[in-house]
Amino acid sequence: MHQLEKQFHITCAPGDVGRYCILPGDPGRCPSIAALFDGAVKVAENREFVTYTGTLLGEKVSVCSTGIGGPSASIAMEELHNCGADTFIRVGTCGGIDLSVKSGDIVVATGAIRYEHTSLEYAPMEFPAVADLDITLALRDAAREMGKTVHTGVVQCKDSFYGQHQPEKSPVSYALLQRWEAWKKLGVKASEMESAALFVVAAALGVRCGSCFHVIWNQEREKAGLDQTMNEDTSAAVRVGVEALKRLILADRKEGRQ
Repeated sequence: MHQLEKQFHITCAPGDVGRYCILPGDPGRCPSIAALFDGAVKVAENREFVTYTGTLLGEKVSVCSTGIGGPSASIAMEELHNCGADTFIRVGTCGGIDLSVKSGDIVVATGAIRYEHTSLEYAPMEFPAVADLDITLALRDAAREMGKTVHTGVVQCKDSFYGQHQPEKSPVSYALLQRWEAWKKLGVKASEMESAALFVVAAALGVRCGSCFHVIWNQEREKAGLDQTMNEDTSAAVRVGVEALKRLILADRKEGRQ
């Protein structure tokens, strides 16, 4: 590919972003996340990619939206890494699967089911999509300290939103429904769309990545007639991600990983 002064999609250049990055899907969430940084400014906006950079504890940090799904998320990670980033936290939303997972809870992914296709261009299917342990523990501990109900475990990733929510309309509904039953029996916590790709791309690039999610709804609890209220307030998950970044910054300093 022709060498460009700025990255082709995110339109950032080295120096525009910090080594620590938060990755929401929705560009509309970037300003509220950046507001939790010190001195944050918008450095780029193109397509679904909106990027702000500021500081936390004196360390340069960034937030960059990724859009929906693995393809655009992997583009963001690759191009941010080209600009110097090496630590990524996906902060997003999910739908619960396990009956213990309620609306408003936090899910921290320890790994992800690769029921998507982006990751296949980085690693064979036998390679697991696993979150970085230090990031996972930082996210879990930050959520606990905030008094949030937090679940750790495997999440399912897919390419089709409606393949989950309206599988009966698909010509391959038999496969979708069969797999869904398997996820339930395996204790999968929630379903979302980016972590599997991000975890595998991170492994291919030699960088760190973890994920935390705000639970909007649990369709399995609904089917079971269990109480729940739809919750679309993602602010707690965002604060968990930011607090986890602070923990990572301090740990990296202590261990000399600068």
